[in-house]
Amino acid sequence: MAPPAQSQRSPSPSQPSGKGEVSDLKMQLRQLAGSRAPGTDDSKRDLFKKVISYMTIGIDVSSVFSEMVMCSATSDIVLKKMCYLYVGNYAKYNPDLALLTINFLQRDCKDEDPMIRGLALRSLGSLRVPNLVEYLVGPLGAGLKDANSYVRMVAAVGVLKLYHISASTCLDADFPALLKHLMLNDPDAQVVANCLSALQEIWGVEASSSEEAAMEREALISKPIIYYLLNRIKEFSEWAQCTVLELVSKYAPPDSNEIFDIMNLLEDRLQHANGAVVLATIKLFLQLTLSMTDVHQQVYERIKAPLLTLVSSGSPEQSYAVLSHLHLLVMRAPMLFASDYKHLYCQYNEPFYVKKLKLEMLTAVANESNTYEIVTELCEYAANVDIPIARESIRAVGKIALEQYDVNAIVDRLLQFLEMEKDYVTAETLVLVKDLLRKYPQWSHDCIAVIGNISSNNVQEPKAKAALIWMLGEYAQDMQDAPYALEGLIDDWEDETSPEVRLHLLTAVMKCFFRRPPETQKALGSALAAGLSDMHQDVHDRALFYYRLLQHSVSVANSVVNPTKQAVSVFADTQSSEIKDRIFDEFNSLSVLYQKPCYMFTDKEHQGPFAFSEELGNLSIGVDDQRVEANDEDLLLSTTGKEESLSQQTQGALLVSLDQTEPAAAHAQQTNLVIDDIFGLGLSSPSPSPSPSPSPLLKLNAKAVLDPTSFQQKWRQLPVSTSQEGLISPQGVAAMTSAQTLVRHMQGHHIHCIASGGQAPNFKLFFFAQKAEEPSNFLVECVINLSTAKAQIKIKVEDENASQAFSNLFQSALSEFGMV
Repeated sequence: MAPPAQSQRSPSPSQPSGKGEVSDLKMQLRQLAGSRAPGTDDSKRDLFKKVISYMTIGIDVSSVFSEMVMCSATSDIVLKKMCYLYVGNYAKYNPDLALLTINFLQRDCKDEDPMIRGLALRSLGSLRVPNLVEYLVGPLGAGLKDANSYVRMVAAVGVLKLYHISASTCLDADFPALLKHLMLNDPDAQVVANCLSALQEIWGVEASSSEEAAMEREALISKPIIYYLLNRIKEFSEWAQCTVLELVSKYAPPDSNEIFDIMNLLEDRLQHANGAVVLATIKLFLQLTLSMTDVHQQVYERIKAPLLTLVSSGSPEQSYAVLSHLHLLVMRAPMLFASDYKHLYCQYNEPFYVKKLKLEMLTAVANESNTYEIVTELCEYAANVDIPIARESIRAVGKIALEQYDVNAIVDRLLQFLEMEKDYVTAETLVLVKDLLRKYPQWSHDCIAVIGNISSNNVQEPKAKAALIWMLGEYAQDMQDAPYALEGLIDDWEDETSPEVRLHLLTAVMKCFFRRPPETQKALGSALAAGLSDMHQDVHDRALFYYRLLQHSVSVANSVVNPTKQAVSVFADTQSSEIKDRIFDEFNSLSVLYQKPCYMFTDKEHQGPFAFSEELGNLSIGVDDQRVEANDEDLLLSTTGKEESLSQQTQGALLVSLDQTEPAAAHAQQTNLVIDDIFGLGLSSPSPSPSPSPSPLLKLNAKAVLDPTSFQQKWRQLPVSTSQEGLISPQGVAAMTSAQTLVRHMQGHHIHCIASGGQAPNFKLFFFAQKAEEPSNFLVECVINLSTAKAQIKIKVEDENASQAFSNLFQSALSEFGMV
C-alpha cells in the first residue's frame, strides 16, 4: 500500500509540525549562511520569521544561535532587525555563544547606514552579559559623538544599560559627563531627553554613596538647567515633556514672580491632547502655588475645564485615570466643583469602574443647592438593570443624607426603594436606613412603619439581615412582631452561615428581652444555648459574656447591653486627612488610582501575609536553620484560606428560668440561670451530674523525625481532619518577635516545626508530631495573624481516632505560648 501523499500546505509558523522542526530550521539556516545566490535574503526572511515566531510563543530555539549569527552578514535591514531581536533575547542565557555576536555587532556599529548603526548599538547594549562590557565602551563613546541624532539617542540609553551591567565601567569611562555635555548642547530634543533620563537614574543611585553625584543631582534642578529645558519644552515628545515637567516640579522658585513666569510659560500645556502632559502640568501648578492660597484656588478653577475635557474624550481607561485625579481634587475642594455636577452624571455606555468613581464624586459635591437634582439622578440609577451601579447609587443617596442635605426628602426616597421589591435594592436600603436611624433617631417612627412589613425570609445578604436584626432589637417596643421575628431567626440558627448575623442576633434578642421580657424569654434561652455551642469563637464568647452578665445581675446586664444612646454625629472616615495629603503629594502617580500612598503598595510590611515569594522561598526548617527549596506550586508556600469545619457538636442545653412576677428592667433582681454546663465554666446546675470521663492523654515522641519531602507527600495525600481557629494570648502576641520563638515553645511540647515563613504581623508555620508508641504522624498548618491574635489551624492525621486528642493538645500548647 502506497504511503499517503504529503500535503503541499506549509505548516503554520506558530504550530510546529514536530520535534524535528527546530532541527530542520537549523539545517536550512546553515545551508543559507554562506550562500550568495539570488533570492537568498527572501529565504532567510522566511526562516527568520519562523525562528522569531517560535521564540515568541515560548519554544526554545537557542540551538540555532550560531546559525542565526552566521546569517547576519547581510545588508537587508529587516533581517538585521530580526537577528538583533533574537540575539538580544538569548544572549543572556548563552553568554559563551554571545561572544560570537560581538564581531558582527561591532562591525555594524560602523556601518554607513545610521539606522543599522543605531540598531547594532542598541543590540550590543541589550546583551546584558557582564563579561562583554569591555566591547561596549568603544561603540558607546563613538555613538555619543555620532553625526546622526538617532545613534546619539540610542547611545544615551546605552550608557544607562552599561551602568546597570557594570557601574564602575560606566563611571570610569566618564560617560555621565559626556551625557551632561550632550544634554546641554545637542540640537535634537529627543537626545536631550534621553540624556536627562539617564543622568537622573545614574546620579540618583550614586548620590547615596558619592557626594559628587549628589551635587550633580542637585545641579539638575538648578535655575539655568530648568529654564533651558522649559524654553525647549515644545520640541520634546510627549514622554520627554512629562520627564521635564516632573523634574521642574522638584524645583523651588525663590519668589512669586518666577512662579508666575513658569506658569505662563506652561499655560498652553493644559490644552495638550495627551492626558499625561496635562496631569504633569497640573501637578506642577498645584505644587508651585501650594503656599499661595488665593492663587491655588484660581489654579483649581483653571484646571477644571482641561480635566473635564479629558474625561469626556479618549478611552474609558484614560477617563478613569483622569477621573481619579479629579476625584482627589474634588475631595479637597468640593465647593469649587459643586456647579459642575452635571458633568459627573453617568453615561449608559461607560464601564462600571468609571460610573462608580463618578458616583463617589457626585456624593462629594452635593450641597444644599444641588442635592435635589443629584438625588433625583441617583434614584434613576437605582432602577437600573445594572445591579452593581444600582447598589452604588443607593449607597450614594444614603451618604448624601448623612451629610444633612435635605434629609426629609431623602428618607422618603429611601423608603420608596423598599417598595421596589428587588432583593439587592432592599438589602442596600436596609443598611442605609440603619445608619440613618443611628444619626437621626427622630425618623424612627416613619422608618419602622415600613421596616416592620419586611420579612426576614426575603432578606438573604448578611449585612442587610444584620441591619434588619439590629432594628428589630433597637426598636422592639415599636415593632409588634419583633420578638416573634427574632424567634424565627433563632430557629434557623444552624442554617445561618454568617457570624456577623449571629452576633447581631444575640445582641438584638438581649435588647428585645429587656424591653419585652415575657415574649422574649424563650427566644433568649434558645439564642444563648445556640451561641454557647457555636463553633465561631466570637459568637461563642459573646454568648458566654451575656450569660455571665445575666447571672451576675439583670440590671447591670440591662445597663451594658441597652444603655441610653446618643445620636451619631460623625461617621468614621475611611481615610485620614494625613493619608489624603500624602496622596495629594504624589499627584500624577499610581497612588491616586489606588487611593493610597505609595508606601502602602510598595513597602513589604504593607503587602499583607505572604505577598513576597522571595521571602518565603527560603522557609526555615526546624530550629537548625536549614532550608527548603520551594517553587511557586510548593506545598509550603500555599496560603489556602480558612476551611470551616462542616461538623458541629451540640455541647449542651440551656434553661433560662425567670421570675416573671416583676419586670426585669424595673427591679435589679438577680436572674436565676440554670445551665447544664459541659463547657467547664464552673457554673451551678440544679443537680449534680456525673462529669464526662476525660479523654485519654496523647503521648508524643520527643525525638520525632520527618524530612520535608515526606511531609509534603503526606500533606498532599491526607485529607483535612480538623480545621479550627485558635486564640493567642496577649503575652503570646508580645513574645512572638519571630517565628522561631513559637517554634521553640512548641518543641517543648514535642511538636516540631518543619517550615516557617512570613514576618510580623503574619506568620505561617508547618508542624509535625508523632505518637510515642507507634509511627503515626500528625501534620499541622498554622497561619497566625498577630493583629487579631488569632491562628487558623488545619490538621491532618494518619490515625483519625487520635485526631481530637491531638487537636486539643495543640490548642493547649498554643494557648500557653508567652505565659511565664
